[in-house]
Amino acid sequence: MRYSFVLPCRNEEKAIGVCIKKIRLIMNELAIPLEEYEIISSDSSWDKSPEIARSLGAKVVKHNKVGYGNAYLEGFKHVQGEIVILGDADDTYNFLELPNLLAHIDKHDLVLGERKYFKKGSMPFLNKYIGNPILSGMLRLFYRAKVKDAHTGFRVIKKSALDRLNLQTTGMEFASEMIVKAFKLRLRIKEVPINYHPRRGETKLRRFRDAWRHIRFLLLYSPLWLFFLPGLFLFFLGLIPMILLYMDTITILGIRLFYHPMFLFALLVMVGYQLIIFSLFAKTYAITHLGEKSPGINFISKHLTIERTSIIGLLITLTGIIIYAFIFSRWMRGESASFNEIKNSIVALTLIVIGIQTISSSFMLSILGIKEN
Repeated sequence: MRYSFVLPCRNEEKAIGVCIKKIRLIMNELAIPLEEYEIISSDSSWDKSPEIARSLGAKVVKHNKVGYGNAYLEGFKHVQGEIVILGDADDTYNFLELPNLLAHIDKHDLVLGERKYFKKGSMPFLNKYIGNPILSGMLRLFYRAKVKDAHTGFRVIKKSALDRLNLQTTGMEFASEMIVKAFKLRLRIKEVPINYHPRRGETKLRRFRDAWRHIRFLLLYSPLWLFFLPGLFLFFLGLIPMILLYMDTITILGIRLFYHPMFLFALLVMVGYQLIIFSLFAKTYAITHLGEKSPGINFISKHLTIERTSIIGLLITLTGIIIYAFIFSRWMRGESASFNEIKNSIVALTLIVIGIQTISSSFMLSILGIKEN
């Protein structure tokens, strides 16, 4: 058996029959015999969808799991073909356009149907002109993935490539996960323009909830944008004015600033530093547990061992303690406090916290760096 169609189905009695008939028709036109392909309906319906699918010769995989990703993950368990075709069971994608996608699968691992020609009423205004462009743009920005329509539901993928992806997400973010992992594994991807039609039956899409699931996934899989860049911004946003205030007072809009804002700037430095460390945590986990590659992290791991990093953290911490010791000795001698002493104590506090963060993080990175067998 060469081809496997997987259709996620949840109460699609108005469209499931139309989709299966179109599949039968186009496969017949392609002269592909029945024994060379299978149609799998991954079903969580309570209407007549499974009965309709069975009556038309489809294999119904019945489950009670909710979610776009869950439907595909359950269907994939029963795939026997070498080429897997993904398409919604609501007739929004015309399976008669399948030959346009199949024409490229020999030279590519994943072929996407780019929704370029929209039929009237096929997609709400917000989804078409705001939601999809923004989400697809985020995917291109975060992962440098050259895909115009990252959320199309009409796809053709080789079974060997599908197995490599190790897909996990259960909701609508499943569509983004497939693209992200495909690019990270350097799979060969091709987009083909297709038509997009109005769906039959009620939509299962929850606009804002599903959009958030996509955004959350894109951020979680991109520590550079979730942790590193915000952390770097906060770190220098606090460090630069903190140094300027330590050297002298600053006047802004006629208001003279003394040491008081240094507490805020110190907080920004510590929070920013911790976010940068979180990005290292996330990237290290991705390398050791998800099979990603990163020359930068490998370089850091090679040269900044747990021993070296702990020593650096210890030196930073001791520097802060020594500053506090000088402040305490002056207080014991009865010397009056000054602005500089308060500034020194803020610097000492910042150094101690950063030092402790460095030491503890070196151990955590070592734990995350242990590869699973």
